[in-house]
Amino acid sequence: MKWIAAALLAALLVLLPSFAGDFYVNLASQILIAAIFALSLNLLVGYGGMTSLGHASYLGVAAYISALLTSRYGFGHGSAAIVSIAGTTTMAAFFGIIALRATGLGFLMITLALSQVLWGLAYRMSGVTNGDNGIAGLTRPMPFGISLESAASFYWFALVVASIACLMIAIFVSSAFGSSLKGVRDQPRRMAALGFNPWMIRWITFIYAGFWGGVSGLLYVYYNKYIHPTSLSTTSSAEALLGVIAGGSGTLGGPAVGAALVLLLKNYASAYIERWNMLLGLVFLFIVLVMPTGIVPGLSRLATALRRGSR
Repeated sequence: MKWIAAALLAALLVLLPSFAGDFYVNLASQILIAAIFALSLNLLVGYGGMTSLGHASYLGVAAYISALLTSRYGFGHGSAAIVSIAGTTTMAAFFGIIALRATGLGFLMITLALSQVLWGLAYRMSGVTNGDNGIAGLTRPMPFGISLESAASFYWFALVVASIACLMIAIFVSSAFGSSLKGVRDQPRRMAALGFNPWMIRWITFIYAGFWGGVSGLLYVYYNKYIHPTSLSTTSSAEALLGVIAGGSGTLGGPAVGAALVLLLKNYASAYIERWNMLLGLVFLFIVLVMPTGIVPGLSRLATALRRGSR
């Protein structure tokens, strides 16, 4: 049954541009980007037990590096993408050394502080980042000579990248290293007694999460063809964290569902309600009260209960 549902979902995603208008195709592209970002954060929150409020740093820095290299320094999109991902991953390694000096609330506050430093620099260094005006007039890459200017072509490009990201993250969490990560999340002292290095396991995961956060940042700047300091803000990190928790942390499908929910509320609720963040908070509260483990685990348990009841 699961395989049939997965096949139908895959067919729907592939064929979406053939029956949906550009508005919905563009919305789907945004959801795919948000899903990659949420999945990368879920590596920390769901599988590592490390709640971060600074994950937008990687999305924003990757986007800024790519934008600056292509618009000001004449780099091609390919080389700019490599440099931006390498720079973002290196930054994640450095930030991990600082943030992993603490756990729990201390870890959260350190990641928040690091993110706020970058956000402030993006605003203040107007000679580099153009400050509050942002960097506009950017272009999209042409992989293998294929233009990504149309809504459908960019959607398929984002779908391929999102599929690769989901596959690689699934392999990561289902591997022996992923099992050790879950062990460190649940019983760090016992894992240390068994000969594992909890700090190193968390650090590697932190770097890997930063890598995929950078990938989502590249897609973000390609889609918008514009980058602004708000991409580094606490709000961006908090929205992703809400998506992970609402969808179901520690699962592969949950963060994607939660990210889609947050994005849909932003796009639709904000058009009719000025304080749409209040509605988002109410929806989140409802999910926590009705499905404490998240939407995907909650629906899975409900489906299991219904099957047992029918028998």
